[in-house]
This record gives sequence, C-alpha cells and structure tokens, in this order.
Amino acid sequence: MDFTKANIKVGRDTLFNVLRKNQMLTLIRKTSARTTNSYHRFYKYNNIIKDLEVTRANQVWVSDITYIRTIKGFCYLALITDMHSRKIVGYDVSDSLELKGCVRALNKAVYQAKKIKGLIHHSDRGIQYCSNVYTQILKRKKIDISMTEENHCYENAMAERVNGILKDEFYLDQTFDNVSHAKRAAKNA
Repeated sequence: MDFTKANIKVGRDTLFNVLRKNQMLTLIRKTSARTTNSYHRFYKYNNIIKDLEVTRANQVWVSDITYIRTIKGFCYLALITDMHSRKIVGYDVSDSLELKGCVRALNKAVYQAKKIKGLIHHSDRGIQYCSNVYTQILKRKKIDISMTEENHCYENAMAERVNGILKDEFYLDQTFDNVSHAKRAAKNA
C-alpha cells in the first residue's frame, strides 16, 4: 500500500504498534553482554536531573555503553548524547569494557562542544563513569556529575533509547566480521 497516495501519515511508533497488533513484527532474541557493573568502591553521585527541565543544548549529556556483536565476541560502543538536541556528541567503539573507550568518547564530546558552562553529565553507576579518571576529567571541565539511582535504568532512558535506535534502525544489532567492521558501521550510523 502506498501511504502517500492514500494520504496517510504515520509515524514510526504508530507503524510499529500497527505491525505489532497484527503480529507482523519479527522479534529476535539474542544473547546480550552485561555492560554495567555498579558494585564497586567508587563514589556514586546523586541523580540531579530527575526533575530538571532541559531547555537548551549542552545542558545535559547522557552517557551509556552498549555492546556490538562480532564473530569473535563483543565490542563496546560508548555514547554521549545531548539530551536537548538528541545529537550524539561523542562516541567510541572499543574491544573491551575498560575505561579507555568511555574516556575517548568524553574527550571527543568536550573537544567538539562550543559552550559547556552549566553542563551536567548523567550516566548509570557503572564503574567506568564512577572511576577517578573519568570523574576528574568532568571536574576539571567544571561539568556537574549526575547518576541514576541504584538499578533504575529508566533514569537514563534517553541514553538507552539511543542505543535501541542505533541497533534497531541503523542495524548495529547484526553480527560484524570484526571490530574494524563494527567501528565503520558505528561511524556510519
């Protein structure tokens, strides 16, 4: 059916609801990688964006890590997204969950940002975001730190949503040949 000829305007969410209702969606369940370890010795910051109204770019950045599947295992995509513009402002694909990928994503975001005065960095309580190295970069740049409350992924819903969009709509949920192939796909997405 040609929606344009029938003068039907349907958004993505409505289309998915119609497909789901008519059992026309293909749901694929794959194994996943755990990317958050919040049981660590580092300080965990409070959620300071809980009731905040976001009115401008570079007011709140949300961060998260998601996995990308390769033939030999997983690699990890660290993302920083501006909550107002919904633009990915920093990212890095790494073959490990070590701190380096998150730091590279943060440095890219800070480097490209024009004005970061009054900026808040929000993340889950993963060890990468709580580490002294990561929090010292934020403090040096005078970026306030906000984190989800324990086991509340909905408090970082925007970052989780960006992960889903990249996987569902930009095909980052497929299995790539290697990390280089995954990096090219992430850059294109």
